Amino acid sequence: MAAKRRPRASAGGTPAGTPRVIGSPLFAQPQPTADPKTFRIPHASDKDAYAALDSLLKAHKLKALPFPLPRGGIEPRLTLDEVLGGDAKATKAITTRGQIVFHALGDCGSTRGPATETLVADKLLSDFHEMDPKEVPQFNLLLGDIVYSFGEAQYYYDQFYEPYRDYPAPILAVAGNHDGIVAPGAHVKSLDAFLRNFCSKDFVVAADAGGLSRTAQIQPGVFFTFEAPFVRILALYSNMLEDPGVISSPEIGDSQIKFLDAALARVKSEGYAGALLIAHHHPPYVASAHGGRHSGSPDMLAQIDEACTRAGVWPHAVLAGHVHNYQRFTRIRRDGTEIPYASCGNGGHNAQAIKGALRTPQVIQSAGGERVVLENYDAAFNHYGYLRVIATAKQLRIEYHPAGDGAGTKTPDDSVTIDLATRKRAFYAGLDLGVPQMASTVRKSRPRK
Repeated sequence: MAAKRRPRASAGGTPAGTPRVIGSPLFAQPQPTADPKTFRIPHASDKDAYAALDSLLKAHKLKALPFPLPRGGIEPRLTLDEVLGGDAKATKAITTRGQIVFHALGDCGSTRGPATETLVADKLLSDFHEMDPKEVPQFNLLLGDIVYSFGEAQYYYDQFYEPYRDYPAPILAVAGNHDGIVAPGAHVKSLDAFLRNFCSKDFVVAADAGGLSRTAQIQPGVFFTFEAPFVRILALYSNMLEDPGVISSPEIGDSQIKFLDAALARVKSEGYAGALLIAHHHPPYVASAHGGRHSGSPDMLAQIDEACTRAGVWPHAVLAGHVHNYQRFTRIRRDGTEIPYASCGNGGHNAQAIKGALRTPQVIQSAGGERVVLENYDAAFNHYGYLRVIATAKQLRIEYHPAGDGAGTKTPDDSVTIDLATRKRAFYAGLDLGVPQMASTVRKSRPRK
């Protein structure tokens, strides 16, 4: 059954562009009611804008756009404790329980109406009803393209705040190409609305929230290190081109390369033993592009690899969006270690099929002693879903859950588990939810013959 949602809020009472200062984080609305059936602001056609962009692309006039440097120096940092408003008890409880769970999904905004957005959001909400508190998600990491088609402020209510109005945990985000691109003729700066709603200096309710209560996120900028119990995430901005992803170029400089060098060096110097993830919007590997779009980003991958080689530190997994479906690869490195690359770009917007029926597993790349294997995918038309990620002191597990399975289904359609020490795929035993103890108690309570 669909989650209930609060009646749609009025934007009245808050002057346009004026945030409400709160001073502490707020997440879900206090009272739920029915899912919305229509958008507050019907989305206008982007046909003419895309035609103009295609012309610029053909003329080689589209290049990566510069962005404001984050707060916090070479390696901007953010912690879960800070995101929770300094609630040290919450992060201590996660550590005591021995694992953290979080959601991740990309391309969640929709231009066609709220149905697909709320389908995914309702499935996400079902994960907060668990037998064991260890299994409850602690945050959501959106993998880019939060608002289509050009990150416009007027669509933030319908595409972000409305579908996640009942999500009772923090939501962070990496920016996608549609969050950073500017429509021809629009008089706004690249990433303007994204920075206001995800990179605020303080806990404020942005006017873009349309009267809802969720506070803007306090990320230091479009790239940063996020630290939580058992997991560290290096978030990157792969810029506004449709393809490929760009993290360093003459147009945008090398601030993200310097960030990677500093973040990975700190991982090495601290002897960090938890799960290390890299997250960005454009995926390095793509099994099959749709209509010539959404291809891989080999140059971006090479730059990240070079930083990892310099530091002698590699991620346990890489998360991305952009492809409007789910695809998971395993990169088998020359030393035998394995890195999962999971792309989940079917979070609500225009899920697309891939070309042809691909058998898995399938080697898609083999060079230099390395292999990249397509392990699994969900690329049927109109299939939506998300990632559920679990980290402990010893393992990292990534699950894919289709939204169409409904709230009552807790079994993923795909999963991979990595042993943090060996950096190889491992068996995931799961939690003991009490059934063995219950059986033992029942046996002891039976009268002996």
